[in-house]
Amino acid sequence: MTPVHHRSHVDDLLSFIRASPSPYHAVASAAQRLEKAGFRELRGTDDWTGTTGGSFVVRGGALIAWYAPEGTPAHTPFRIIGTHTDSPNLRIKPTPDTGSAGWRQIAVEIYGGVPLNTWLDRDLGISGRLALRGPGGTTDSRLVQIDEPLLRVPQLAIHLDRSVNDGLALDRQRHIAPVWSLGDAEEGALLRRVAAAAEADPAEVLGWDLMLHDIQAPGYLGADQEFVVSSRLDNLVSVHAGVTALAGAATAAEAPAYIPVLAAFDHEEVGSGSDTGAQSPLLERVLSRSVTARGGSPEDWSRALAGAFCVSADMAHAVHPNYAERHDPDHRPLPNSGPTVKVNVNQRYATDSTGIAVFASACERAGAPWQPFVSNNAMPCGTSIGPLTAARLGVPTVDVGVPGLSMHSARELCGAADPGHLAAILGAFVTSG
Repeated sequence: MTPVHHRSHVDDLLSFIRASPSPYHAVASAAQRLEKAGFRELRGTDDWTGTTGGSFVVRGGALIAWYAPEGTPAHTPFRIIGTHTDSPNLRIKPTPDTGSAGWRQIAVEIYGGVPLNTWLDRDLGISGRLALRGPGGTTDSRLVQIDEPLLRVPQLAIHLDRSVNDGLALDRQRHIAPVWSLGDAEEGALLRRVAAAAEADPAEVLGWDLMLHDIQAPGYLGADQEFVVSSRLDNLVSVHAGVTALAGAATAAEAPAYIPVLAAFDHEEVGSGSDTGAQSPLLERVLSRSVTARGGSPEDWSRALAGAFCVSADMAHAVHPNYAERHDPDHRPLPNSGPTVKVNVNQRYATDSTGIAVFASACERAGAPWQPFVSNNAMPCGTSIGPLTAARLGVPTVDVGVPGLSMHSARELCGAADPGHLAAILGAFVTSG
């Protein structure tokens, strides 16, 4: 049975996931929670001079937040939690209204490493943001979330493909378009439906970033409810844990010894190469400006960075009971045994012995377990934002993550105790030691 204190954390995590079907919603959910902890949003065009306390910056699907109590020296080192807000999914094309054989369908593009079969025969909603015409030639953004069974990618009946169990082959262009009605394709039909859900005039919509999401609610699984099953565990488990740790640092009775930072990037699943991804200068610019705003000099900025450390938190692989041979025989993480520390000597993960020591020390202070993870030498190794952040900032970084099954699936699984373990460890990491 999942311990009570972990159960309450996961209950809150499930609420966070339900409210966060897109990266833009994840950022809005995180911002709302930070505001309740006393943080305030800063815009890039604002004057940040003298800014202290809890602050955060939002750019699209990315959020950078930090806590610097009044009187904190400008050269105080950063303790950075790095995460990402995006998940592999199906995204709606600019000209979406299509169809075939009397069915009305929606044209989608595949985002990231999607196991396509997991999106078949699932009830799908729509979420994302609309770009609206504003006054005086400006534009505005509005979030939209349709949690209704609006679309479905139908599987071909076995009677029409007797070899399906010998290996399912899906054409990414022809077989993944979801159905949503009958009749001929009608230009503007989807736009009208989405605009109505956002209480916007379709004529004012200039563009969109829309995606599909599984509307099945997240929940518990197992004989003793020892597992969590949900969409987007990768990587909202880590985002939620980071928000929890940062809010806890800001509301603690004792001021942290470091400046805690949460960097929640977008586009990790497609390489992080965007203005809101980990390859961008976003984090570097925000942190540098926060030092300057508190009266710091270039020397203070260099000192703050020289003493900084980053934990890159992203989901990890638990050993799969049906495919155990795909894992390293001596590194087989299990759910509810703590987050993994990911190691790859070819720098697909940024972990080294120093990083292991820092993270293990945080685990000891939090009273939480951890596990080592190394990929099977015969299997390609994944990666994360860890190496990108380490190379971009020159900051020592350790890659960690909650172990789970079905990574990148439309519905993933992890242990019910591990999200709480991760949040406690990250809380210890950003506040002391």
